[in-house]
This record gives sequence, structure tokens and C-alpha cells, in this order.
Amino acid sequence: MAEQLKQRIQDDMKAAMRAKDSQRLGVIRMIMAAIKQREVDERHTLDDSQILAVLDKMLKQRRDALAQFQAAGREDLVARESFEIELLQRYLPPPLSEAELDALIDEAIRSAGASGPRDMGKVMGQLKPRIQGRADMGAVSARVKQRLG
Repeated sequence: MAEQLKQRIQDDMKAAMRAKDSQRLGVIRMIMAAIKQREVDERHTLDDSQILAVLDKMLKQRRDALAQFQAAGREDLVARESFEIELLQRYLPPPLSEAELDALIDEAIRSAGASGPRDMGKVMGQLKPRIQGRADMGAVSARVKQRLG
């Protein structure tokens, strides 16, 4: 499974090249560059979960930029960021429902033996690998804090 996601992105890049879809190609090249940069920085090939972390970070950056561009009324940039977000989401697993997320949070709190806010790190440590790319970590953190508080 280690190379499946990366291979899928590379295959999509080749397809975009053949289709002469320069907009899609540009975004996929940006994704590949971010993956390659992290591989060079860490001196090893990334597995799927690490690639998901890279994609998740890129998605968060795009969403933050989108909000700023919308506030500034820059529709041209809003359209570009929206396209990038849509393309990034294609490589991420389907988002968790509210019920699934609540069940995972409850399970993590139980297995960590968490009893208060000081156990937040233990709970988040268990949750992060299971929900990476499937839920906004900031929102999950707030929900865990509320449950433990």
C-alpha cells in the first residue's frame, strides 16, 4: 500500500499531460513537488499516511487562503483556490460523518483512560492516525477538549 497514492497521483499527472489540461496538470505538479520536498527533507520515501498528511496540510492552506480571498472579494483567486481544493480532495479518503467521528473520539478517550483536559495529548495521539485527511484536526481538537472539559 505504501506507493498506491503516490502512483495514483503520478498516473493522473500523465493523464493531464496527455489531455493537455494545463490547469489540472499545474495543481498535480504542485502536489508532487510538495511530496518530493518532504521526501528530500526527511531523506526517505513517504508512505500513504505521510502523503495524506502532506495533502491535508495543503488542503488546510487552500481553505485558509480561500476564506481570505472571499473576504477581499477576489473572485478570480477564489475560483483558483476552489479548483485546487476540489482536486486535493480527490486524493483524500471520504470525510467522516459526525456519528463516526463521535464514536472514534469516545473510543480514543476510553482506550487512553482520559479523565480530564490534561489527557488531551494522549487522546489526540490515538485519533490523529485514524482520522488524518478525513476530518479537520482543529475541529476534532475542539470536540475532544469539550468532552474532556
